[in-house]
Amino acid sequence: MQYVELGKTRLKVSRVSFGGIPIQRVDQKGADELIDALIEQGINYIDTARGYTVSEELIGNALIGKRDKFYLATKSMARDREGMERDIGISLKNLRTDHIDLYQVHNPSMEQLDTVLAPGGALEALMQAKSEGKIHHLGITAHSLKVFERALELDWVETIMFPYNIVESQCEYLFDRCREKNIGFIAMKPLAGGAIEDGRIAIRYNTANPNVTIVIPGMYSPEEVRINAEAGADISPLTAEENEKIAAIRSTLTGNFCRRCNYCAPCTVGISIPSVFLFEGYLERYGLADWAKGRYATLPVKASACIGCGACESRCPYHLPIREMLKRAAESFGE
Repeated sequence: MQYVELGKTRLKVSRVSFGGIPIQRVDQKGADELIDALIEQGINYIDTARGYTVSEELIGNALIGKRDKFYLATKSMARDREGMERDIGISLKNLRTDHIDLYQVHNPSMEQLDTVLAPGGALEALMQAKSEGKIHHLGITAHSLKVFERALELDWVETIMFPYNIVESQCEYLFDRCREKNIGFIAMKPLAGGAIEDGRIAIRYNTANPNVTIVIPGMYSPEEVRINAEAGADISPLTAEENEKIAAIRSTLTGNFCRRCNYCAPCTVGISIPSVFLFEGYLERYGLADWAKGRYATLPVKASACIGCGACESRCPYHLPIREMLKRAAESFGE
């Protein structure tokens, strides 16, 4: 495993680290096995969030007796001081620790960032917790380039997390500024929310770029940990064959596709929008028509139920034409 300094935090972390979203899919035994697999593969950085349901708790329980082997990062969508103070306390309790190495403001809009920075905002709670030693470093996560740009001007920001993968490279023009300010760049969604099937090439794409400080694929099995760690340990330049694979993936996926961030939820009529688009992807891209149709049939509310209210589109950080996409999916599946 390669280790790098995470920007101005100076934490020496594994180049491939652990994203804690999928751990919600396993039980405590599975979480324990995951943590053991991380140790085995030399991964020493764990990212989770208050919003990932049981993720913090599963990780905290699995880290009993092993806390010193990891740097812990979590995040909160609280925007005011009171809410952030509460979330920091919950995170410390859930993670069974007396300190969190990196606490991040989770995906604020420009307007919400104003609230975070204003008197009585979440930043006050973060700075207080930092002064008390409960938090060691501060960062921000974003899906908006405008927020990314603004974060670069905030002196308290030590890391920025942003989607970066074969089909989402729109933030590259900001890499030089990240490097100039010694802000650690954390690449999230390296598999584009599951749209990229070849996990190895997805990780290699990130780790071959020196501007990516670390990459945090979500993992929920020891086998995924092993595959991702092995890809991250490969420090050779991308081969011609790998570049051909990257070009083919980019050609297939470029355009409107769902990253399954679930910020579109809740749907007014109860459609599981990310699930619809996931199954449609298998139907259209991967030649698994029978399996895709079988999975789609299990959805209690089908794409055809869309009433066109547009509430989902107002929440989508990628500004996808979700109503049009649902209509197309309904036509593809016939309901």
